[in-house]
Amino acid sequence: MFDINHVSSLAPAVSREEAGPSPCSACKIRNLTICAPLNDAEQAQMAAIVSHVELEGGAPLFDEGEPADHVYNVTSGTLKVYKLLPDGRRQVTGFLLAGDFLGLANEDDYAYSAEAVTHCSLCRFPRRKLEILMQRFPKVEQRLLSIASNELAAAQEQMLLLGRKTAREKIASFLLLLANRARQRGMSDSPVSVPMSRTDIGDFLGLTTETVSRTFTQLKQGNLIRLLPNGLVELSAREDLEDIAGGF
Repeated sequence: MFDINHVSSLAPAVSREEAGPSPCSACKIRNLTICAPLNDAEQAQMAAIVSHVELEGGAPLFDEGEPADHVYNVTSGTLKVYKLLPDGRRQVTGFLLAGDFLGLANEDDYAYSAEAVTHCSLCRFPRRKLEILMQRFPKVEQRLLSIASNELAAAQEQMLLLGRKTAREKIASFLLLLANRARQRGMSDSPVSVPMSRTDIGDFLGLTTETVSRTFTQLKQGNLIRLLPNGLVELSAREDLEDIAGGF
């Protein structure tokens, strides 16, 4: 049970007249974050509890089993989230881009690990303080419910990828997924950035690293994609890739 009497000490109220411009107001991905429904005065209260995190590629954000004291909004870069099996095998459960939210936990500990794929910037919210602000701003809670709903849909899509599709269908679907997510963020969807390693992609799609590399080569030889420097992939024949992803 939240003690709403402590709200003022955790996140002081800022009246509309007194509120100055929030540092969040210049955020280029504001419409994708949990702050999207807030007006400027409300954002100032949110900004009062936020700190910022910078990670280099390969650096961990948190590990499975650690206390879930914070939640995060990605503001730039790419992260991967994954779980380790008892025998040491790894299942990547998702790749997170600017605007994505992570760290929600039903229990007191994180249920998965998170690691930067590229240099990343994140907004960090103390979990308890955010929960108290949600009492004041129900639209933030509604936003989180929407995010959770989208995560459920993504999990169902991954189940289809893992259970029913061939390697060729999986890679085509993966590239189209990245292209769609880039377009939603106002970024180029061809060439699309694919910064994760072949091993990471394999651990996400349930394929070996060798199969991922071979399938990329086959798509390239079929003039469906072009592999460019710096992890960029040009989708040369998008309609054909869509047909492959759909099982045709």
